[in-house]
Amino acid sequence: MSKIIKTMIDPNDAVMLLIDHQSGLFQLVADMDMPTLRNNVSALAKVAHLGKIPMFTTASVPDGPNGPLIPEIHKYNPDAVYIPRTGQINAWDNPKWVEAIQKTGRKTLLIAGTLTSVCMAFPTLSALAAGYKVFNVIDASGNWSKMATDITLARCVQAGAMPIDTYAVLAEIMSTWNRADAMEFAAIMVDHIVPHYRLLIESYDKAQSVQRDGHETKLELLKTGNGEKAGKARKSVKAGQRGMQPAGMKK
Repeated sequence: MSKIIKTMIDPNDAVMLLIDHQSGLFQLVADMDMPTLRNNVSALAKVAHLGKIPMFTTASVPDGPNGPLIPEIHKYNPDAVYIPRTGQINAWDNPKWVEAIQKTGRKTLLIAGTLTSVCMAFPTLSALAAGYKVFNVIDASGNWSKMATDITLARCVQAGAMPIDTYAVLAEIMSTWNRADAMEFAAIMVDHIVPHYRLLIESYDKAQSVQRDGHETKLELLKTGNGEKAGKARKSVKAGQRGMQPAGMKK
């Protein structure tokens, strides 16, 4: 970015925090459908990896009913660092978690967590109190009810956090189409966030191929001698059909 705006993401100052996106907790999510949540979390992992944003993950008692982190996260971002904790509900209460973030030297946190009202909200409030700028990625933070999400969002915003969606995170980190990896960002869009964008890309690719290789459908044949012969043939058939009309009918 040419100018740093405090209400926008500076990729050079950002850290991605994916908190408690666990298979057991996902079964409690009721404010969005499961494929959307998993896709948005996967997209954030890919964006952090592509944009070279430091990323930390953690899980709440993964050996218990909360279950393990969904595998997509570390599959799509092999550079992500998993930081276990020792029972703390608020990830910020884990000294190793805070230490890892501090070592990056960055002060902008992109936080998503399941459940929104606990796993996302508690570290958000703690980070704000510690002087960090926080963006809450709401559509990558499933919750047990829409009401709980609305209340949590109001709480975090009043404390100073800024709500954001997954697509906006991608766009702000990408920043410009004039970059060598632009189509890799576009692939994340169509694979995880806006699949219908693939239709636009396919239409654009076809338009480009027409400019490069010419039309696939040879409509111009209708204007050639072959087209004229075809027209005469059709007239001849119609004339023959009139000649086969039953007696007594006008031709």
